[in-house]
Amino acid sequence: MEIKAKKSLGQNFLQDEKILQQIANSVKTNIDDLIIEIGPGTGALTKYLKQKNSYLLCYEIDTRLKPILAKYENHKTKIIYQDFLKSNIIKDISFKYNNIYIIANIPYYITTPIIKHIINLPNLKSVTLLVQKEVAKRLSAKPNTKDYGSLTVYLNYYFNINYLFDVKNTSFNPIPKVDSAVINFTTKPKYNLINEEIFFKLINNSFKQKRKTLKNNLKDYNWNQINKILTKYNLPETVRAEQIPIEIYIEIANSLS
Repeated sequence: MEIKAKKSLGQNFLQDEKILQQIANSVKTNIDDLIIEIGPGTGALTKYLKQKNSYLLCYEIDTRLKPILAKYENHKTKIIYQDFLKSNIIKDISFKYNNIYIIANIPYYITTPIIKHIINLPNLKSVTLLVQKEVAKRLSAKPNTKDYGSLTVYLNYYFNINYLFDVKNTSFNPIPKVDSAVINFTTKPKYNLINEEIFFKLINNSFKQKRKTLKNNLKDYNWNQINKILTKYNLPETVRAEQIPIEIYIEIANSLS
């Protein structure tokens, strides 16, 4: 059965078997763990995920794919046809699992909403995303690089982030204009943060205008308090937001709380 990709759904079906196996092998699960696959499409990756013999829950928005995906369903695999962003994941899980692993090949414009939708899932261990290469670089950026931004810091609060490997655009059908990359987020212990609201607001304001210095972006803040911490780490008053690692932002947020 030939299914034509829908542009409106941002569909590009990954067809490179070697890459599909690489993605599946990048996640180490046990038989009592749960894998959530977002956008299984024609089941190209699903068939490799099933070989792990873990529980598998798939969310697919395109109901045209029902006849193709039906063969994968059994007592350990469940497919739900709805928009993942509108799902109640906890309610949808009918398996008794240990840890959750999420794998998704998603259009870049829903990367952030998807991360926000899953970030507080209990027993979440890791998230593996296949996204546009430029997005992967932004999500995994380090301080003092042009790709490091508020989203990077936000994600670093929850995860250790690893850029795994590149995926050529010719691996997809239809062929997108840009290359992709596979990136992995592994959950980590929470930082000792007094007030999350203050921290997230600080991050957004710090990166408000990237060309400006931190001092210019944080005009409404107690700069003397902030500068004490910058001085502690030998950072000048002219420092920019992208030069500061998350640990220092945590310290600044705590001092302002």
